[in-house]
Amino acid sequence: MADKPILHRDDPDAAPLIGNIKVTRADWLNVAMDVLITDGVEQVKVLALAERMGVSRSSFYWYFKSRQDLLDALLTSWEQTNTAGMIGQAEIGCETITGAVLNVFRCTANPQLFNTALDFAVRDWARRSGHVRNILDTSDARRIDALTAMFLRYGYVEREAETRAKVLYYMQLGYDMAGLNEPYEQRLSMTDAYLEAFTGQSASSEELAEFADYVKRFWRP
Repeated sequence: MADKPILHRDDPDAAPLIGNIKVTRADWLNVAMDVLITDGVEQVKVLALAERMGVSRSSFYWYFKSRQDLLDALLTSWEQTNTAGMIGQAEIGCETITGAVLNVFRCTANPQLFNTALDFAVRDWARRSGHVRNILDTSDARRIDALTAMFLRYGYVEREAETRAKVLYYMQLGYDMAGLNEPYEQRLSMTDAYLEAFTGQSASSEELAEFADYVKRFWRP
């Protein structure tokens, strides 16, 4: 039998639900998300998920009409986490543009704001599905619009605001997709230089210290 899964993504210490214990809709979604991230969308299958949880697949139909219904729910969860998370961070009021960008940087540290592995999985899925590609394109546009609006609030002209937004967004995606074997403390040590490159301005020592403290709450050496 396959390794017992951790069904509660928000509680890694929770015991897995196995046997005849009734599983919830969130359990199905969490295991499906794990499979999507690790094995790709093709492996998100009702019977395989049921076997992982040690339950009958009949319980699946208490919560979902079909496999497609589950896939749609995964996309909704992704949008509610990643797209909403990044937009929410970009919209937080801040005295300086460097502070505003640091709020966006929090997405790289806190998986509750932005699940990087899930974003990669959806992008891989989009290569196989025109429907998902359209959803991804819309999501990317919404994120870039939010970042552009952020720069506009601090006096950048429209063309510069959009350019800086795209540089910031695509750099963050590319940085993580590259899978660099780089200690996180090294990345953190370059925060001030990245901020100057993205904004043309220098961050205060207080802003940098506050961000470093935030990152260390999530960073596991």
